Amino acid sequence: MIDIMKKAAALVVVLSVCVFLICGCTGSKAREEKKPVELIVFAAASMTETMEEIGKAYMEKNPDIVITYNFDSSGTLKTQIEEGADCDIFISAASKQMDQLDITADKEINTDGLDCIDHDTRTDLLENKVALVVPEGNPGNINSYDDMIAGLKDKTILLAVGNEDVPVGQYTQKIFSYYGLDMDDLDRDGVLSYGSNVKEVTTQVSEAAVDCGVIYSTDAFSAGLTVADTATEEMCGKVVYPAAVLKGSAHPKEARAFLDHLGSDESGRIFESVGFTCID
Repeated sequence: MIDIMKKAAALVVVLSVCVFLICGCTGSKAREEKKPVELIVFAAASMTETMEEIGKAYMEKNPDIVITYNFDSSGTLKTQIEEGADCDIFISAASKQMDQLDITADKEINTDGLDCIDHDTRTDLLENKVALVVPEGNPGNINSYDDMIAGLKDKTILLAVGNEDVPVGQYTQKIFSYYGLDMDDLDRDGVLSYGSNVKEVTTQVSEAAVDCGVIYSTDAFSAGLTVADTATEEMCGKVVYPAAVLKGSAHPKEARAFLDHLGSDESGRIFESVGFTCID
């Protein structure tokens, strides 16, 4: 009888340990499942304010999602992706940088045959404008692109522009070409000041370190700068912001959901409040 009771007691102990282990494993698994999903979004610097606002609202409604941003020039972001940086969504300020990562793009643009984005998710999200802005008080009395060009020719002004690998710099080069100006000649004349992204160009104008600068209308709005003129499509083409989920995304389902949200009416109101135009 005693042996039977001992065996029964031992069985109870064994069962209790098993239950504890099972519950412990289940609990650990549940805790792992509750860990928020981190979405890493690479976005053009000109989107900083709007994307932060949209991301904050999205995370409040989706507490299981944490959005981490990397804002910089589209050229820098493209290079980081090409070099293997962790990224779930890429939003460029020009089609060129997106095309360079898209295997379906023209081979003359995607010269390295990169296959980094999920082409099925690619969408033209927004349109912007290229603006000529001046510091407070407009000390250079620059009121149009014609005034800017005249000042550059006379070597009487200093203009802030984006580097050649930055979309806003590439749009500026198109404006120079439209007016028949050569970038190398302007460099030799010492009339250009460069920024590695549009925010750096904006800062130079805000601090009155230059007489004027070429940035986006949305950055002018966010910085409270006076827009002297806006470039036409004939001058520099359309300023389109494409977006796509990366093929190497660790969370493609969640990334697609957030990209869909960026195209929603809710996000559209935020984008349009600073001067973006949503593309249907």
